[in-house]
Amino acid sequence: MSEKEPALSIQHLTKTFGKKTAVDDVSFDVYPGEVFGFLGPNGAGKTTIIKSVMGFIRPDKGTVIINGHNVKKEYETAMSSIGGIVENPEMYTNLSAYLNLKMYAKLHDNIPKGRIDEVLELVGLKERAKEPIKKYSLGMKQRIGLAQALLHKPKMLILDEPTNGLDPAGIHQLRDILKKYAHEDGAAVMVSSHLLAEMQMMCDRIGIINHGKLIRICSIDDLTNQTTASSMYRIKTSDPKKASFFLSETCGYKVSNITDSFFDIEADETNINECVRKMVETGSDILGVQKVEASLEDAFLQITGGGIEIE
Repeated sequence: MSEKEPALSIQHLTKTFGKKTAVDDVSFDVYPGEVFGFLGPNGAGKTTIIKSVMGFIRPDKGTVIINGHNVKKEYETAMSSIGGIVENPEMYTNLSAYLNLKMYAKLHDNIPKGRIDEVLELVGLKERAKEPIKKYSLGMKQRIGLAQALLHKPKMLILDEPTNGLDPAGIHQLRDILKKYAHEDGAAVMVSSHLLAEMQMMCDRIGIINHGKLIRICSIDDLTNQTTASSMYRIKTSDPKKASFFLSETCGYKVSNITDSFFDIEADETNINECVRKMVETGSDILGVQKVEASLEDAFLQITGGGIEIE
């Protein structure tokens, strides 16, 4: 990523509201060709940063550079190459989706004829484009907001909680659109969310934020593949309660997720065989042993110490 110039560069961003520090000295870059996920619980500071990037609020300290242009000093030029949705998309609800997009197109130069139909097709609303937006569901409003954000083919796309109101098919479609826009069209995409699973399936890198502080930036692979002192194994046995009690109380292992057919045990690769041998010696029938791959949630909780409530 470092070989490219960043599409978005945030340096030492700080914003307070009264006595509350919403954003505390945050710095990071987003590059062309990637989907960058901004992950944190509600109230962590994600929306404040996004509003600062898009010029809706002015930070107390720090700079925001979009495609080489300082938002504070060159606002119009910086905004010309950005598209986004912050909270709920703003539309004229009595007008149709098509007319809303037509009006928005007039704010930008050189949007080719047919681009409106193209983005409506992309978000799956071409058949209902003549209906007034007030008849749209929340998910449809999110999709028409995405169409508006993509209309002028921005080099930098920013979406704040874009999966709100979308059904599973809509979320899958959104993922495909954003990954294609970044990976094939070369745009920079930044998505904020509190949904770990969505970040895992959508993003190339993520930044984790809590209480206004940026905790870490890393790739999804690095986050989920980070090593710990122990790994989790799932052991299928004829008597999970008996076997897990023995390993926990007698041998001191940490067990969890005890069901009628299996339990999970925290152990490293050097002693999982010893666990199995001790179980066999006590008369347990071993039906299977499988390593449980770490999820993004596991890595997230490890980084934050489990102290963040997140859906």
